[in-house]
Amino acid sequence: MKKTIITMLIALVAMFASAETYSYLKFTKTDNSTVAYSVEGLKVTYDASNVYITNAEGSATIALAQVKDMYFSNEGGTAPTVMIGDVNNDGDVTIADVTALIDYLLSGDESGINIAAADCNNSTDVSIADVTALIDYLLSGSW
Repeated sequence: MKKTIITMLIALVAMFASAETYSYLKFTKTDNSTVAYSVEGLKVTYDASNVYITNAEGSATIALAQVKDMYFSNEGGTAPTVMIGDVNNDGDVTIADVTALIDYLLSGDESGINIAAADCNNSTDVSIADVTALIDYLLSGSW
């Protein structure tokens, strides 16, 4: 159902976008944060669980479950910054983040963690490979 709604939303947005030139595609997430992506070189795809945004500046992934609204705008904004590895959102990457990541993988409970920061190997999903990447980072100091 969510996939159908997103498909219809994308089609509607594309129709309305042809009436006016916009500079940004913006998403409002369920936590009411907003992220903006330049439309230069914009490509948006999706699957059953994620929206994938690629543009001239790079790429990003947003979980469909976190998308509250999507629209074009001439007002930008700042793309969110994520400290990769700071799974518990305390501002530091430490062994506590490894523990939080393992807890998430065992329980599936996302409360109290930053899922974007948990994708330590930049694979667009969070798995045991991210635990390995995070531990490697803590031991070596580099990604």
